[in-house]
Amino acid sequence: MRLLRALCATTLAALAVAGCATTPAERTAPPLPRTARDRDHLIDAAQQVLVDRCLARQGLTQRHTSDGADRRLQGALFGRGRPELAVTLATGYTVTAHTDGCLAAAQRDLYGDQELWFRTRVVVDNLRAEAQQRMKRDTGFRAAAARWTHCATPARGPRPGRPDPADSERCAHESGLTRLRMRLEPVLLARVRAERHGPLTTYRQLRTRALHRAAALYAERTVAATPKKGSTSS
Repeated sequence: MRLLRALCATTLAALAVAGCATTPAERTAPPLPRTARDRDHLIDAAQQVLVDRCLARQGLTQRHTSDGADRRLQGALFGRGRPELAVTLATGYTVTAHTDGCLAAAQRDLYGDQELWFRTRVVVDNLRAEAQQRMKRDTGFRAAAARWTHCATPARGPRPGRPDPADSERCAHESGLTRLRMRLEPVLLARVRAERHGPLTTYRQLRTRALHRAAALYAERTVAATPKKGSTSS
């Protein structure tokens, strides 16, 4: 959370600089960060703001320290009971999430549809893992992996759980495993991305919606925090 808050502060400060040059007419469409990284940070910042507001309405902050308060905070943040959402990936792993809790509420605000966002994000986040699983089924790769195992296994005694890094790297080169991985992974990843075109398109659309919502939220906070011209504090 501390790291996220630091990133959020940096992003919001950068956006504030960009917003200073806008005209009144342009303020109806808040400026967006220029880089993908800053756009990601802006969405994270907005999500944190929405989560904090949700927790505050329940009389909670993220500075609780007692065990009971921590349990209450975790439930309010991530949801309680059994997860309502589940996605089983092509890799065989199942990812779950709650539809209650402040995090889910913040995602509904940002993305419009928390369940759709969860399902598409899980798929997109695991595209490389799916490509790597397919690579392990390739006969040439499996043969190279067997050569690596033979190379990394000592002449006497069982194969170590974690071979020496230098031996592991040497065997990867000698077995051809490194070369095969560099050749196969980009091809398989491109194939997986093509097959998951639908979720990828939805993912980008939802991220765009969240980005504009985050910028609007920041603009609202900026206007609320800026005193009117000529006003004085008492």
